[in-house]
Amino acid sequence: MMEVYVKTIARLMGAVAVAAMMSGGAIQAASAADAAPAVVYDLGGKFDKSFNESAYMGAEKYKKDTGTEYRDFEIQNDSQREQGLRNFARRGMSPIIGIGFSYEQAIEKVAKEFPDTHFAIVDSVVDLPNVRSILFKEHEGSYLVGVLAAMASKTGKVGFVGGMDIPLIRKFACGYVQGVKSVSPDIDVIQNMTGTTGAAWNDPVKGSELAKAQFDKGVDVVYHAAGGTGIGVLQAAADAGKLGIGVDSNQNSLHPGNMLTSMVKSVDVAVYKAFDDSAKGNWSAGIQSLGLKEGGVDWAYDDDNKELITDDMKAAVEKAKQDIISGKVEVHDYMSDNSCPM
Repeated sequence: MMEVYVKTIARLMGAVAVAAMMSGGAIQAASAADAAPAVVYDLGGKFDKSFNESAYMGAEKYKKDTGTEYRDFEIQNDSQREQGLRNFARRGMSPIIGIGFSYEQAIEKVAKEFPDTHFAIVDSVVDLPNVRSILFKEHEGSYLVGVLAAMASKTGKVGFVGGMDIPLIRKFACGYVQGVKSVSPDIDVIQNMTGTTGAAWNDPVKGSELAKAQFDKGVDVVYHAAGGTGIGVLQAAADAGKLGIGVDSNQNSLHPGNMLTSMVKSVDVAVYKAFDDSAKGNWSAGIQSLGLKEGGVDWAYDDDNKELITDDMKAAVEKAKQDIISGKVEVHDYMSDNSCPM
């Protein structure tokens, strides 16, 4: 996967604690020469083995490659989003990246207060001249793992466990269903969402319970898009001798032999590129939408899952990938009209 990772970075390059931050009284703005990048993670923390950790890996790689130090902050509740962003901005950090759609209101407010600071948000849009909005075409990557799930299933039933029930996660689910049905319209897809609040991203016990309930209904392959909750989903699959599909980061190594694949979402690459663009004077605001063509999403194939992927499966998923890139196959985007026409 390192070779794929490096190639992805090359392709895209072409196309933190509040208490510590607030200690010592009033914080003065730093000069531009002292500016350094910063990341504020979403609930679940930077070691969630998924979405946040992908961002952390991108920041760490940038640090290793360039020697540039960065700051980061793991929020404990929603009220700390704005707090963390503002205190980094006061310290002269730039760019400051909010990981997750839940940073939308906080970044919109803080970015207006610091118009000379670069901000970025992942998975949402903030229309300001100093904000980069980074979106991913998760439905395209989910289609690919849906193809693999359908081909691997022996029962004709596959599952999906989402985190917070929001349109973004429905976007994952819809692409997955379309991929499954492209193999056989008769395959059943059983879906569950974990909850309607931010706690849904960090409840592995609930994730395990939902997966087990799906297995009881005959599911033998389950895909999660649930952050830290998904760790429970994948553990339940391994315990039951079923197949799990990871998300965001390559999670194949969590349970080798029981991980069919992972839908890789290159948040790490987007973070790296934002840091690098700002440092080199190549910063641009506006929307970046990253799909298969741009190397923003993909499926994971490595030593941990290659024994599970037959030649026919690999050929089918690679054909689907090329068909999507060429436009021959159009994957429905749930975010466009909040429907899933399968």
